[in-house]
Amino acid sequence: MLFFPSLLFLAAGLAVDDVIALPSQKPLAIEPLRPKKLHGRFLHITDIHPDPHYVQKASESTACHRRKSKKKKNISLYYGTPYSECDSPFALTNFTLDYLKESWADEIDFVIWTGDNARHDNDRQIPRTPSEIYDLNRSIATKMHKLFSSRGIHVVPSLGNNDIWPHNILSPGPNSITNEFAQIWSQFIPFPYLQVFQRGAYYTVEVVPDQLAAISLNTMYFYDSNKVVSGCPFTDPNDPGNLQIDWMEVQLEMYRKRGMQVWITGHVPPSASNYFPECYVRYAELSLRYQDTIVGHLFGHMNVDHFFLLDAGDLNAFPKLDSKKGGSGNSKIRGEGTFYDALLEEFSSLPKSPKMTDYAAVNVAPSVVPNPYLPAFRIFSYNITGASNGAPPMVTQRRKHGEHRNDRNNSASCEHPDYQKTWRCHLDQPWHSDENSPSRTNQLWTPLGYAQFFIPALDEASKNKPPRFELEYMTYPLDLLHPETTEGAEGEFVYPVPLAYLPEPLRTPGSKKSKFAPYEMRDLTIPSWIRLARQIADGERRKLRKRFLKYMYLGGEAE
Repeated sequence: MLFFPSLLFLAAGLAVDDVIALPSQKPLAIEPLRPKKLHGRFLHITDIHPDPHYVQKASESTACHRRKSKKKKNISLYYGTPYSECDSPFALTNFTLDYLKESWADEIDFVIWTGDNARHDNDRQIPRTPSEIYDLNRSIATKMHKLFSSRGIHVVPSLGNNDIWPHNILSPGPNSITNEFAQIWSQFIPFPYLQVFQRGAYYTVEVVPDQLAAISLNTMYFYDSNKVVSGCPFTDPNDPGNLQIDWMEVQLEMYRKRGMQVWITGHVPPSASNYFPECYVRYAELSLRYQDTIVGHLFGHMNVDHFFLLDAGDLNAFPKLDSKKGGSGNSKIRGEGTFYDALLEEFSSLPKSPKMTDYAAVNVAPSVVPNPYLPAFRIFSYNITGASNGAPPMVTQRRKHGEHRNDRNNSASCEHPDYQKTWRCHLDQPWHSDENSPSRTNQLWTPLGYAQFFIPALDEASKNKPPRFELEYMTYPLDLLHPETTEGAEGEFVYPVPLAYLPEPLRTPGSKKSKFAPYEMRDLTIPSWIRLARQIADGERRKLRKRFLKYMYLGGEAE
């Protein structure tokens, strides 16, 4: 077993069994989750990146591993080094997880945890090893179990590109990595899915039994940096990416027939700049086909706070066959300039009267690791009015039949023999895009918004002065913060953000404007996301654009 000297000075004041440390190899006993009253909130946390070799007062140029720098501004800090290329010290990891335990464990229903729980491979003098990666993941998983799932709160982890060795590279399973994580996450993965997980590292959890599920994907089989898979080619049905999409389709159809709603979660976001072309096409088509069943898409990896839209137009774009990326949609995100500029260009291309059936919104959360920005996490809220709270499944409205997509402009291109071997020319299943579904209109299970918390003064923290998580911004309008005062409010009052976690001026009704509420979104339905994208694209909305840019990089410089 590895021994890390840096474990000797973990966060002060924490009990031995409360710190991130080297875990026992003994598997945890699986405790049954107890039904609990719903709070209408959940946590999304991603990219923790704990680093056992982090040293205080070390040089940033050594990944904060060695003391070389004599310049004060270039040395590592006790709780982490903001806007740097250094990973998280255990002090920050423990502080974050203990804060979540003390402040949020009694306020949420489940946890979406989207990967990267080992350090980056950014120091040639201290290369990563499989044992170190597994030990770090096992440590975080042990603490996640203690903080959440042991209390009856489902935790839904996903595999990150730095959770494997070498990073980015994962061969088709079953293999040593999928088998190892099946053991590490055994307390989170439902037993019926363990065999599926060993094959491909994906699974599903009913976070509200019989009513709401989360599908955790293994995006390594879609990620175009993974050079040992083929990238979902139409001609290879046994490619691991194709097998995963096939499995995902079966799960969505099953949940749709049961009248349930689903969150899709994973590490690497589903854009054409990240996914193999054919994997992207299949993911986008399946997401739009089950728009009445999928309430949202949650991802990490990018460390940049943003959202983007899956667009049916991507399915009609036929790239040059020798193109590296295949031009499979969202090509504007790969344009010149900063990532922010590319998003503005994408938002600006939305039609004046977009067809809602053609879109889905993908949310990408910022990271805990201050590499290269600031530590952050999100608390989402969702509509639970009418939820059965552990009672027998409620009777849901009958789903409408799907809409055949005969308007697709691909007939001429698909006559080409090479295009006949691509997925674009074979995705002809009916689309289920009910305008009365939770992804389109506010009702039971509709996502309502999120509040983002961050540590703005990480550079001022020290061993004797712990940092503080503060509200950075939220998507809600101010009147929804106090539901008992909202005109026309129905059902049980659920505060999207508990009042104790709001800045003092927002704890009582009456505020008209606030820097903490720049978007004023009444929910996170597809129409609301499209409306926000159009507002950001509006060149006259300079203040909103400035806010969006600031939040993207948590106050850092645009890239």
